[in-house]
Amino acid sequence: MLKDDEGASLDVSRRNLLMGTAILGAGAALAGGAAAQPANPMVPVPIPPQAPATTGLAEIAGTKLYYWDTGGNGTPIVLAHPASGSALIWSYQQPVFAKAGYRVIGYSRRGYNGSAPFDKDNPGIGSEDLNNLADYLKLGRFHLVASAAGGSISSDYAFSHQDRLLTLTVSSNSFGVRDGTIAAAANGIRPKGWDEMPVEFRELGPSYRAANPEGAKLWLELEHKALVGKGYRQRLKNSITQARLKELKLPVLVIAGAADLATSPAIARLIVAEIPNSELVIAPESGHSVYWEQPDVFNKAVLDFVGKHSK
Repeated sequence: MLKDDEGASLDVSRRNLLMGTAILGAGAALAGGAAAQPANPMVPVPIPPQAPATTGLAEIAGTKLYYWDTGGNGTPIVLAHPASGSALIWSYQQPVFAKAGYRVIGYSRRGYNGSAPFDKDNPGIGSEDLNNLADYLKLGRFHLVASAAGGSISSDYAFSHQDRLLTLTVSSNSFGVRDGTIAAAANGIRPKGWDEMPVEFRELGPSYRAANPEGAKLWLELEHKALVGKGYRQRLKNSITQARLKELKLPVLVIAGAADLATSPAIARLIVAEIPNSELVIAPESGHSVYWEQPDVFNKAVLDFVGKHSK
């Protein structure tokens, strides 16, 4: 059950990059690996031409959010960016998901590129901003796809508005869980001084940085463009405990990078063990930014998953 980021035109070897890890439901067994790996799974993937999209500034309660929208009558896929990104980061996903027939929407949270600056005296709640944006864009039910810090916002959204989502995909994030073995593992693997380490070291895998220095440079440029002021994190509406993950009844896809220093596959397995209707995909050699490092794997994983749950 692979899900991939750029996956409209994967060749057989790229498809097999997943190392075939799928977990179906709590307590299900790992599905064994795929066929032989290519000699170099980190061959750079060029950014495809972008699909036409409109851009706008949504005036919602308490703030203004920048967004882009490919439009059309397809089922919406909303993309929620990491703390190191903004609406600008989804160049690998936008045209591929649009070509597959979806209405694709990316947006920047408060304080990120194009949106209103973050006001620490009025931080708002990220998941409620997302809900207000969905209302502004007149979305019905939609697929929500998130990376890293966007995953906490998206998990929080699912706890408040589960009936509005067709599916939830979270890559490289612990779902905002603040207790139990999941939180302990997430905190325990980060050494002292973690936040002071270079962001590209924390969020790009070593294979990617070695094999694709130009891609790493572009990723870093987008990271530098992401914040429009001093960064703050919006609070969550829900208190998310490990036990509460069982309350998520919608289809959930968890994506992990095999070389992720922040949210390892072991943490991802703990998460899917708690969520009844969940699946796991592991992208080999990828770090924290699977959507960028392994777009073919990420895109195919997402498209396969949402394709099963779009009606």
